[in-house]
Amino acid sequence: MVNNSKPNIIFILMDDLGWRDLSCYGSTFYETPCVDRLARDGIRFTDAYAACPVCSPTRASIMSGKYPARIGVTNYIDHGDSHPSRGRVIDTPYIKELPLAEASVATALRDGGYQTWHVGKWHLGREQTWPLQHGFDANIGGCDMGCPYHGYFSPYKITTLPEGPDGEYLTDRLTDEAIHLLRERSPDKPFFLNLWHYAPHTPIQAPQHLIEKYQAKAKRLKLDQINPIVEGEAFPCEHKKHLQIQRRIVQSSPEYAAMIESVDSNIGRLLDALDQIGQRDNTIVIFTSDNGGLSTAESSPTCNFPLAEGKGWMYEGGTREPLIVRWPGEIKADSTCDSPMTSPDFYPTLLESAGLKLLPDQHRDGVSILPLLKGESQIRGPIFWHYPHYGNQGGTPGCSVRDGDWKLIEFFEHGRLELYNLRDDASEAVDLADSEPKIRGRLHQLLIDWRSSIEAKTPERNHDWCDR
Repeated sequence: MVNNSKPNIIFILMDDLGWRDLSCYGSTFYETPCVDRLARDGIRFTDAYAACPVCSPTRASIMSGKYPARIGVTNYIDHGDSHPSRGRVIDTPYIKELPLAEASVATALRDGGYQTWHVGKWHLGREQTWPLQHGFDANIGGCDMGCPYHGYFSPYKITTLPEGPDGEYLTDRLTDEAIHLLRERSPDKPFFLNLWHYAPHTPIQAPQHLIEKYQAKAKRLKLDQINPIVEGEAFPCEHKKHLQIQRRIVQSSPEYAAMIESVDSNIGRLLDALDQIGQRDNTIVIFTSDNGGLSTAESSPTCNFPLAEGKGWMYEGGTREPLIVRWPGEIKADSTCDSPMTSPDFYPTLLESAGLKLLPDQHRDGVSILPLLKGESQIRGPIFWHYPHYGNQGGTPGCSVRDGDWKLIEFFEHGRLELYNLRDDASEAVDLADSEPKIRGRLHQLLIDWRSSIEAKTPERNHDWCDR
């Protein structure tokens, strides 16, 4: 039965967008007026998290409402024949698809009367587990690719995206496709648009006129006189032992800034189209990212300071994300929320917002944050992460928990525990593990019990390893 009172939903997921990559989150180099306007019209979260410091696991958590370790998708999905990374420990095996047994949030919404569309990056397995097999009526651009290997300018060679004219920019094209779906929608059914951009994932490419704009800006701010990269330690695993970690200490890349502006202007175009079809007031718009900004490898295009590290790391820079939600008439404009939440929470939140029955056996790790969206108080409870892998960016295998203001990280190589009070120390600069043994012990037991309850896999000791 059609229920026209249900809100439409637009879920915008960026790829590798860092917590401080928006003006409204403190960037003084990147320019994001359209997303900033979205924040002024809705609520901005300061302590929102991705479920993993790399992409595929977080995407799986959004679709399933479960922690990645419960599903078994604990690393980015790579279909090559590469062996597990080996350092002092050996990476754990993991599932390389979103299992069809998972009843995705798209399936739940479609069963609840929604027309469902996926546009953009998917990266959750081969063709048998692409969006059409997970509850979407349309799939434009979603396949097993983790990035646009052939670049952001057409020809893209993305299986599910017909080629555009030579030189067309991918972020523009995906937005065009999303706008077309809005305009051609069935007016008697609400819609769920799952717009997952490839940007600003590598390769870092943008229209030349925007790059030139930020080259001039960097020169004007004298950022071109600063060496933005600091050479760090060697990578901790065997297959990258010849590389060094390269930490960016300031946001100054003209190419990356140009990518961010392109994303921002395209979100502006999408929101304008929503206004034009008369659906602004009946649409929930969510904007977030799948993991932290890339700050320690592959040219290290951004900096997440004051957060520590970035993509691929267990520190805040790897998992804390921008999150903006707009829902006119339901969410107070220009509001902020400092309560923690995590990406499995989206599933029950969307169902409750749509007035649909919750599915607790499916979204068993997610908690509806609808009270937070409406300005009410809510205690989320502990949030967990499990990344038993060596990150391509230099991070080492670990597991962590945040409970209230406290965060504990366990690093699997040595069993080292680090404890931080994030309210006082978002940079994770002062390790309190020795000075707060009771809090350390309580959180460590929480972590141990959680890993046991979901049968999380942990790395094995590498007996062939020697420091060199």
